[in-house]
Amino acid sequence: MRYLHTMVRVADVDASLRFYCELLGMQLVERRDYEEGRFSLIFLAAPGNAGAAETKSPLLELTYNWDPETYTGGRNFGHLAFEVDDIYALCEKLKAAGVEINRPPREGRMAFVRSPDGISVELLQAGEPLALAEPWVSAPNIGSGRS
Repeated sequence: MRYLHTMVRVADVDASLRFYCELLGMQLVERRDYEEGRFSLIFLAAPGNAGAAETKSPLLELTYNWDPETYTGGRNFGHLAFEVDDIYALCEKLKAAGVEINRPPREGRMAFVRSPDGISVELLQAGEPLALAEPWVSAPNIGSGRS
């Protein structure tokens, strides 16, 4: 068995690409628009996954249905997990861009945020946890960051 990708449905392609590509650093691998089915498939890869973009082995498929739809009852997934080089720096970048840190990296190891479509995104520090640091150590949970 080989893992191919995770699919999440998105309501706003531009907001989703900004979140996943500009803020999280993923790379756009391919986009397919299906006029007859009125949907688009957008494939992304994390730059830390060796050769994922070059081999077209994406990790994330964003599905955009052209006709507005509200996704409830788990139709748009649970959570995604990414290993990061510096969880404090990424959380600071996300916070500065207006992204709420639902579960701060209080112990220097794990945080949860949400995409523009409400998908829970888990961020895990690569290697050992970072030394405890403010403002994260005393930051409270906001909303429901875990899924």
